[in-house]
Amino acid sequence: MTDISSAARGNVQRLRRLDGCAVSDALDKLGVAGAVTGLPQRSGKGRIAGQAITVKLGTGDPQPGPPKHLGCTAIEAAGADHIIVVEQRTGVEAGCWGGLLTLGAKVRGVAGVVADGPLRDVDEAVAYEFPIFSRSVTSFTARGRVVEKGTNVPVEIGAITVQPGDYVLADGSAVLFIAAAYIDRVLEAAEMIVAKEAAMAKAILSGTPIGQVMGGNYEHMLEK
Repeated sequence: MTDISSAARGNVQRLRRLDGCAVSDALDKLGVAGAVTGLPQRSGKGRIAGQAITVKLGTGDPQPGPPKHLGCTAIEAAGADHIIVVEQRTGVEAGCWGGLLTLGAKVRGVAGVVADGPLRDVDEAVAYEFPIFSRSVTSFTARGRVVEKGTNVPVEIGAITVQPGDYVLADGSAVLFIAAAYIDRVLEAAEMIVAKEAAMAKAILSGTPIGQVMGGNYEHMLEK
């Protein structure tokens, strides 16, 4: 299993307490790209957060060595504070994740999977209550169509290049990727945004007109 430092574990715990829109706003405030939309949650419930273990898929010949199904190396390296992030942007309709991989990841305690590509065996993932976010769904197997090109290599998810060890947050609004170099500033900014919006919600509940609550302070909250 890939080790995760105590500092990284603390960052993951803080990230789990934040919603995707607050983190997206924090990225905007800092001028950093990281939000990817169009990857809805296909199975499991609620928000997931962790550090990325990446898998890049492609066409052609697999990696040299004994035959091994795609995704297995990532599962064997992952733990509870990891999210497996899969790129399958070949244009070939073929599953980049499936039922046995889902079961293997669940048994391993992995936090979830984010896939820019088709998910196979979605009903099994739903039954396992395992969180998966994917671009699409399919019945077509990867076998004979796509192969693993590398684990823990850079991958493209939406318009974002994701590096192994980047932080990931996924919920009903979006999937957010945060490079380790930015995590402290993003967490601080997002936590500030959440606190300010909680105060605004309290004011609305107490009867303050919404136009007054969502005035200049709200409109300029993300200015650098």
